[in-house]
Amino acid sequence: MQLVVARIGRAHGIKGEVTVEVRTDEPELRLGPGAVLATDPASAGPLTIASGRVHSGRLLLRFEGVHDRTGAEALRNTLLIADVDPEELPEGEDEYYDHQLIDLDVVTKDGEEVGRITEISHLPTQDLFVVERPDGTEVFVPFVEEIVTEIDLEEQRAVIDPPPGLIDDRAEVASSRDVAETGDDA
Repeated sequence: MQLVVARIGRAHGIKGEVTVEVRTDEPELRLGPGAVLATDPASAGPLTIASGRVHSGRLLLRFEGVHDRTGAEALRNTLLIADVDPEELPEGEDEYYDHQLIDLDVVTKDGEEVGRITEISHLPTQDLFVVERPDGTEVFVPFVEEIVTEIDLEEQRAVIDPPPGLIDDRAEVASSRDVAETGDDA
């Protein structure tokens, strides 16, 4: 199984280093020197990591055969892909690989069917489940502990406790103006 572990950013310096946007919780395992990674687009790779270091909070990598800024810039926006045994599990107890979550049934804590996870969207601030509803529409569910209360891989389901308005249109909007206009002091 292949997992996207990073995206190459801009070149750093003149000796072929690049910044990378890490997309794995295990960068020391997946992005260490000697790691051979497939790429998307495939024509850019495979790439072998020659060295890595952290500079100003960003991971910098240098690849074998890339010795200058021009070569590094040519790799910009390339995805780095690691081969992973499908039976391998993440180190952390509450960590999951995307392939473990895709196709899970999503239900509310009350047992109401919401849909099926079709994609995991990795955003800078949080991850989102893209959930296909039975009617074919999609809903986006933030993958945060407050909303996704349980992942049960044996039962193939994710249990959520959505706030009003996340999966339905029954959200109630209240403001102090509403109280002032009606004269209620509720």
